[in-house]
Amino acid sequence: MKTPLKQVLFGAVLLCAASIVSAAEPQACTQVRMAGPGWTDIDATNAMTGVVLKALGYKQNVANLSVPITYQGLKKGQIDVFLGNWMPAQAPLVKPFVEEKSVEVVHPNLSNAKFTLAVPDYVAAAGVHSFADLAKNADKFDSRIYGIEPGAPANQNIKKMVDDKAFGLGSWKVVESSETGMLTQVERAVRDKKWIVFLAWEPHLMNTKFKLAYLDGGDQYFGPNYGGATVNTVARMGYEAQCPNVGRLFKQLTFNVDLENGVITDVLEKKTSIDMAATDALKRHPELLKTWLDGVNTVSGANGLQAVQTVLGVK
Repeated sequence: MKTPLKQVLFGAVLLCAASIVSAAEPQACTQVRMAGPGWTDIDATNAMTGVVLKALGYKQNVANLSVPITYQGLKKGQIDVFLGNWMPAQAPLVKPFVEEKSVEVVHPNLSNAKFTLAVPDYVAAAGVHSFADLAKNADKFDSRIYGIEPGAPANQNIKKMVDDKAFGLGSWKVVESSETGMLTQVERAVRDKKWIVFLAWEPHLMNTKFKLAYLDGGDQYFGPNYGGATVNTVARMGYEAQCPNVGRLFKQLTFNVDLENGVITDVLEKKTSIDMAATDALKRHPELLKTWLDGVNTVSGANGLQAVQTVLGVK
């Protein structure tokens, strides 16, 4: 019995469509390679993203890498996505990669952040309100500014400020360690009511754990509005085209300061695991999922929003 021509053509169309879908989202896309520089805010966003990716059937791999190495990894195709492109602090670092088209800026995932130098409130009460107030109190600060890990763009900004002899800080030293190391120094200083100036940002638990004051006047090095910052999602060039489904997710992921602070507080104050804290945060804010997962499917092609809602037990 001969198969009608219409059925043959219809079957060919289905096979063709299946082939196109397969080519659009290859098997390699099920492994999502991300980076984390060891900052609690990016740990939080990576974890929330991981909860969603797992529910969709993807496997998230997060490599602990410094920011400069992360951009090299994106360029070489070893990292797919990075959620921690703090701007304008990272502008000098990311610019060459964007210009050579090895990295693409996908989407701003956080606005209304802060990123500049800060002091404890008792130091501010004593008259230190701006970058210009630091040098005249050099002895009290021991001519030191505390930063995070070596090679971090923010540290480079501080070093440039010192090299430029801006604000009379030419003889000051930048102390580099890590986020944890820096905050340990802040905690000791606050306990003993000693003076300290350090790199600070929001979202972060430090804003509630310590009574701190952000310094004014550092616009040239950290941007206006007390280092008002936007955090971008960046990806290796061509990632969204190669992996359109998960690429759509990353284009729609948007966080907020309160959401991230909630995860960070659960981890650092309540000693909750990062995965559980991220899961609980998404359960408290299920409305976010509708935006994040608009038009996104599971790896198997099912409705992505329904799959994530089912796993989290929300609607």
